[in-house]
Parts: sequence; structure tokens; C-alpha cells
Amino acid sequence: MARRKHHHVYVIELHKDVLLEPRFRKNNPGYVDGKPCAYVGMTGLDPDVRFDKHKAGIQANRFAQQYGLRLLPDLYEGFNPMHYQDAVDKEIEVGIDLRSAGFGVWQA
Repeated sequence: MARRKHHHVYVIELHKDVLLEPRFRKNNPGYVDGKPCAYVGMTGLDPDVRFDKHKAGIQANRFAQQYGLRLLPDLYEGFNPMHYQDAVDKEIEVGIDLRSAGFGVWQA
């Protein structure tokens, strides 16, 4: 029996203060001043629930917890939900696409 598609890629807008973090800056040498910063992740949960967990510190990425502002559904809704491996691949692809557009990006 085929598994149902229930994994999601999501993008969280990060506050610009994340740019003061040396690790974030080091991982984004192509960041273009003025472009947004984002956290890209994937989950088996609804992206809204996952965002709430990040903000509450539950299995949270530090940057998403400390600097997360809001979800950016326009950047991911079109391809959710999907199978696990597709989500793994799409998370990487979205991060690459955003970086190539000058965004500051953090991925787990």
C-alpha cells in the first residue's frame, strides 16, 4: 500500500537581526543587502504547527525560535504535501533557489 503524502516544506521569515549572528553570515556569503532572511525546513506536521513548535522551543532551530517572524506560504504552498523523499529534495532546492536570489538562508 502506498504511503500518503503528508510531508511539507516550509519557509519562515527571519528578523534582520539574524544577520548579526556570525554563523548565519558565514553561511550566506552571497547575501544581498536588503533581501529577506529565511529558515527553510521540512516536516511531517502542518507548517503552522511546526512554526508554533519552533517558537515554543520544542525541537526548535535556534534561529527559527529567536528570529522567526512568520511563515512565507507563497514560497512553498504550491508543492505541499508530498512524500518524504520528495520533501527532503524540495527543501534543498528551495534553499538553493532562495540563496541564488540573494536571500540569507538557514537550513537544518
